[in-house]
Amino acid sequence: MKIRHTVAGAARGVVLLGLMLGGVAQVCAAVFMADGIKIGDVTQTSAILWTRLTQHPERKRDGFAFSTDLKRKNEPTEAIQLQGHALEEMEGAVPGAAGEARFLYWADGEQPAQAKSTAWIPVAAAKDFTAQVPLGGLRAGTRYRLRAEGRGKADGAAECVTEGSFVTPPAADTAKPISFTVVTGQDYWKRDDPVNGQRTYDLMRKLHPDFFVHTGDMEYYDRANPFATTVRLARFKWNRIYALPFLRAFHADVSSYFIKDDHDTLKDDCWPDQHYGEFTWSDGLAIVREQVPVGDNPSRHIRWGKDLEIWLPEGRDFRSANDAPDGPEKTIWGRAQKQWFFDTVRASNATFRILISPTPLVGPDRVTKGDNLANAAFATEGREMRKFMATQKNMFVITGDRHWQYISVDPATGLREYSCGPTSDAHAGGFSESDRTPMHRYLKIVGGFLAVTVERVDGRARAVFRHYGTNGDLYNEDVVVAQ
Repeated sequence: MKIRHTVAGAARGVVLLGLMLGGVAQVCAAVFMADGIKIGDVTQTSAILWTRLTQHPERKRDGFAFSTDLKRKNEPTEAIQLQGHALEEMEGAVPGAAGEARFLYWADGEQPAQAKSTAWIPVAAAKDFTAQVPLGGLRAGTRYRLRAEGRGKADGAAECVTEGSFVTPPAADTAKPISFTVVTGQDYWKRDDPVNGQRTYDLMRKLHPDFFVHTGDMEYYDRANPFATTVRLARFKWNRIYALPFLRAFHADVSSYFIKDDHDTLKDDCWPDQHYGEFTWSDGLAIVREQVPVGDNPSRHIRWGKDLEIWLPEGRDFRSANDAPDGPEKTIWGRAQKQWFFDTVRASNATFRILISPTPLVGPDRVTKGDNLANAAFATEGREMRKFMATQKNMFVITGDRHWQYISVDPATGLREYSCGPTSDAHAGGFSESDRTPMHRYLKIVGGFLAVTVERVDGRARAVFRHYGTNGDLYNEDVVVAQ
């Protein structure tokens, strides 16, 4: 990415800074875009664009450290953690800036002069200085070039520019190769490159996927430095991690879909109406929608050409309490979402149909857990969902949440599940190679990502699932030819 930051004004002088990392150009002055841009919920005809105006071009790398003399169960207040410092003075801080933002976009092959423009929209503290703009009228199977502009004052010239691109899905009757990547679980303090962030993002960017899915735990509110027990601290953690250069460069050039899970909603294994310190369930729902571009409907299915359709369910909003007795009424999905899933899967004529879930359906998981459909705590609904999916041809599960990579097959139904694993090796754990069962077709306790290609070879459709490590090594490849 070539970045040139220009700071205007006689009192501040003029500063030029060059930096190479990825394929994104950013030019900035009085306001900046340290958190880059994100392109979310992309369909054949629509997308949602996101950016955030900031006071500085990068996160604060020389700030004060949060107090480490804490225990998670104490739910420490801001005052205890900040030790008398302002939040903007802490290491990793990315303070926002008021102003306006807009987006220009044009199809590949057109000239920038032909770009369409959204209106300038104000960004302010109430929304953490973020801007989200829905686009409509796009063309299927088309790459769009994108230019985000920011300015500190209305009616002024653009002071900050970030460039990127994204591709829309091909039409449902178009057979063409599609590639995508999937990750779960990322923590600022478990990044493997201290300056740039998780290497997984740089490796995925070099594969040039058509789209990307984050299955949740985009940050961990209930992990230290700081514990996000207030709205301010929750936003701080989002701002900090998405200002990391590897993440910023990746998201500027890929169509993305974001699913929240427990740690980026509230806390570990959470369900509705709980709280974490001063941070409430309602706060959690609002913040995740503020920080990533997602539409009004949390239950989504998206067609990517003739051979692929994906389903992205909501795994927190509709669930029963984990500790409630199991039975027909206990649920993670909720009755309405389950019916939506059954109806849309049955109606689909895509060759491959893939559920990308924030939590497992097959497992195996640890016997001590009770938060997902692979656990005994939700045994009734788990059996129901696995049985239904197993009756569908060429249907699979990709799951996040678990901190290890695996492929497993349910012995009762034959349903196949792929776990992408966490984004860094430091984040891997909670399972062991010695825990391997007859269900496992592949098991490795590492970080990295899952890459999937759906393609046709000699006229036959196939899906190729590849597990990669954080060093770029291909650990496992599973080829499934369509029935």
